[in-house]
Amino acid sequence: MKYIYSLLFATALLTSCGGDKKKSVEDIIASDNIELIRKKKAELDAARQEISAQLKQLETKIKELDPQEKVPLITTFKTSETVFNHFIELQGSVDTKENLVIYPEFSGTLIDVFVKEGQDVTKGQLLAKIDDGGLSQQLAQLEIQRDLAKTTFERQERLWKENIGSEIQYLQTKSSYEAMNRSVDQLKDQVAKTTVRAPFSGTIDDVITEKGSVVGPGQSPLFRIVSLKNMYIETDVPERFITSVTKGKEVIVNFPVLNKEVKTKVRQAGNFINPANRTFKVEVGVDNNDGSIKPNLMAKLKINDYINENAILIPQSIISENAEGEQFVYTITEKSGELAVAKREIIKTGRTQGDYIEVTSGLKSDIEIVDEGARSVKDGQQVKILASL
Repeated sequence: MKYIYSLLFATALLTSCGGDKKKSVEDIIASDNIELIRKKKAELDAARQEISAQLKQLETKIKELDPQEKVPLITTFKTSETVFNHFIELQGSVDTKENLVIYPEFSGTLIDVFVKEGQDVTKGQLLAKIDDGGLSQQLAQLEIQRDLAKTTFERQERLWKENIGSEIQYLQTKSSYEAMNRSVDQLKDQVAKTTVRAPFSGTIDDVITEKGSVVGPGQSPLFRIVSLKNMYIETDVPERFITSVTKGKEVIVNFPVLNKEVKTKVRQAGNFINPANRTFKVEVGVDNNDGSIKPNLMAKLKINDYINENAILIPQSIISENAEGEQFVYTITEKSGELAVAKREIIKTGRTQGDYIEVTSGLKSDIEIVDEGARSVKDGQQVKILASL
């Protein structure tokens, strides 16, 4: 009888357990039975671990049967040392030291104009004549008086040397002659101001005042003369470059309108920082043998401010950043044919130029770097190399 009761109890227990397994998670939670809830959780944890183990077995078998399954496809390149020239890009305007508006130094009527617009002239060439108001006649009379004073002085000097005559007579004639000389020179200077001459060789760009006009010193512009030989570009450079942008630095100048590019150097770097915009002036000389470069022409300048003879450059597009703000790239290890393993390398970078950036630490020459596909790989992951540059 005792055996029958035991059998009935075991059957009831098994029935109860079987009933629990058929219950849904929602039903068990709704029962508020802590023992049932813990039991169900333990069953699910065991099932999860069993499924995870089975998935790993399946993945291992898939890789065994198909090694290329889910292997990222990449391209690579090898690092090499190269000369890195960094340039800062600025804009400037062309100017010339010899672009001048000529004004008269004498007041009077402009009686002759000897040049026309577009005419090439040489330094000292006569450009125009202003009516001198009778100064030429006065000069001629004064020169006659000076010649007489000279003759008188020379005679008195000979007598004085022969101990004839008084010293006062000799000194008076000498003083008179010297005074006449100074008067003639002063009047010559005045007459010279009635002629307008070219201050340098160039081209008459504009005849501003026509013949017959009354002109005055510093008031009436006569001509604009321009020389296209001594051209330069002036630009403002931010103050942070004051130690790197100095006299003699290489400059590449581009003239977009002319579709022309020339190489030159910094001719002068300013020593004064403008407090209004925190910049300093830089002057760049430009050769203009063909005369195509004109004053006020806009130019784009690339000024060399940094050189690294042994730089390692990589594309900026392959660089990633981790949560700590560190930059990294992937290198290739354990290479076997087309297959390899990607390894994360922390790097530090410097200046950029276009799409490339300088690596200052973390990489050496002749290291294979992941290029295309760098964003899709992980550290330690197997990869397939499609091409290597």
